[in-house]
Amino acid sequence: MIDIQNIDFSKNAGGLVPAIVQDDRTLQVLMLGYMNAEALEKTLQTGLVTFFSRSRNELWTKGETSGNYLHLVSVDADCDADTLLVRAVPDGPACHTGTMTCWGDAVPESTGFIRYLETVIKGRHKEMPEKSYTTSLFNAGVPRMAQKVGEEAVETVIEAVKGDKERLLYEASDLVYHLLVLLESQGLGIADMEQELRKRHR
Repeated sequence: MIDIQNIDFSKNAGGLVPAIVQDDRTLQVLMLGYMNAEALEKTLQTGLVTFFSRSRNELWTKGETSGNYLHLVSVDADCDADTLLVRAVPDGPACHTGTMTCWGDAVPESTGFIRYLETVIKGRHKEMPEKSYTTSLFNAGVPRMAQKVGEEAVETVIEAVKGDKERLLYEASDLVYHLLVLLESQGLGIADMEQELRKRHR
């Protein structure tokens, strides 16, 4: 985790540095706040993202009134050590207006949903709740999961050849879901695919 002593709080008036908050699951940028050394220290100690309110001139923990806390995952400083990137898991909307981000409709709520779905699948794999379709796939084993990926791939191809965009999108979504389940069963995920694709990129 970050060392507070390495952050340059002296560049801006009031000893504040900008803190950009990013959803650790979807990678959506949620909001921008400001932290002083005390706010950063409290964030690291409690695991709940805390800012310094310039209007109230005091510390405030995001969610203390709304219940929409930001659960800290990591904090990193930029190259000049005067701006923070905070990755967190939100309990609900990050904006006081009720939208998921402080940019409202400028960032569609579907953005990053595949990554969010991956976290749901991981949760199902860990908890194995009864009456869950995902649980039933894990229970059935790799051959069944692989079979479903094959079936959905064929159905995706068929709809593409037919030119039915609505059905193509439906089947492609099924394909991605089942592929994520199969990857999870092997301890792999989206990040691993991204790394592999990056290696191939020219």
